[in-house]
Amino acid sequence: MKPRKIADNVFWVGAIDWDRRLFDSLIPLPHGTSYNSYLIRGSEKTALIDTVDPTMTNVLIEFLQELDVENIDYIIANHAEQDHSGSLPAVLAAYPSAKIICSTKCKPMLVDLLSIKEEDIITVEDEETLSLGNKTLQFVYTPWVHWPETMVTYLKEDNILFSCDFFGSHLATSDLFVVDDADVYHPAKRYYAEIMMPFSAPIKKNLEKIKDLPISIIAPSHGPLYDRPGFIVEAYHEWAAGMPKNLVVIPYVSMHGSTKLMVDHFAGSLINRNVGVKRFDLTSIDLGELGIALVDAATIVLAAPTVLVGAHPLAIYAAHLVNALRPKAKYVSLIGSYGWGSKAVEQLTGIMSNLNAEMLEPVIIKGLPKAADFDALDRLADNIADKHKEL
Repeated sequence: MKPRKIADNVFWVGAIDWDRRLFDSLIPLPHGTSYNSYLIRGSEKTALIDTVDPTMTNVLIEFLQELDVENIDYIIANHAEQDHSGSLPAVLAAYPSAKIICSTKCKPMLVDLLSIKEEDIITVEDEETLSLGNKTLQFVYTPWVHWPETMVTYLKEDNILFSCDFFGSHLATSDLFVVDDADVYHPAKRYYAEIMMPFSAPIKKNLEKIKDLPISIIAPSHGPLYDRPGFIVEAYHEWAAGMPKNLVVIPYVSMHGSTKLMVDHFAGSLINRNVGVKRFDLTSIDLGELGIALVDAATIVLAAPTVLVGAHPLAIYAAHLVNALRPKAKYVSLIGSYGWGSKAVEQLTGIMSNLNAEMLEPVIIKGLPKAADFDALDRLADNIADKHKEL
């Protein structure tokens, strides 16, 4: 494989990781990923935009050799996280005269995370520009997308936005550019759900910061590039700022069947009231799929049995996940069963303290559900259906 030309003297020199299935020892990668690095040759200076994950440093170095790159003047570090910056030490070793360009908050992170020497780093301010001769880079601070130091780099003459994690997707593909919007929509939404959703407020602000840039290509650090950038920008507006949909997400776990009977009845009751339902068995679900559903959900109902007076550990993990992702759901509730006593409601509501959502009356029962318990679930479904009509 060879470096790939994006525009005149602009090349993709990244790495495709077809086989990686877990990111940060946490995030499932069913479609692999890529680590996108970009080389820009100006008439006077040469710049490298980000590097690659350190597991694939050799791929980046080989691409630079393939392009006969004898000197790199600047390495732009849009983000300090190691899947972007991890090959910096190796690139600096190969091109010792290069200087790293980054935001003011990024510099100490690179020093701490990678032991980069301070004298090898030049910081830039928001909106500052850097001339490469006949090509000009503009740096735009985009904090909390998804770390505090993040920025994007805009190539003025070619209208290319090197967006780093902004607009990315964990998708290993041979396509340099998005060919079919539908093929990338799901991986991009998954990426947003798992990584960006907790930062929806800053994302809305940063969408405003870039809206007036004439962008022909968005070149993220993961996944294919967008030569029809309106597609992904509009999707981000919807995911971050759009109203939640008429959808209830039900993450559940059941040990002896009581909670599952409740979930079966409750899901059917919601469907009968024209409310959309997505249910997820926590013993087997890919949590990324749960995250995607949470992007749209107006209501989250966590269903769990009791274990030693508290909620089932899988439900506790799901509650932590929901709390960390901070979806825009308007309502939340709990259903479940116990044998002799339960403090699951207090436990789970305490865990989900980050949610800006109204708690609807939980339905927690003893033993197998009875007629009165099914009636209580129907009342909860009625309440949700009425609430959703106000969306």
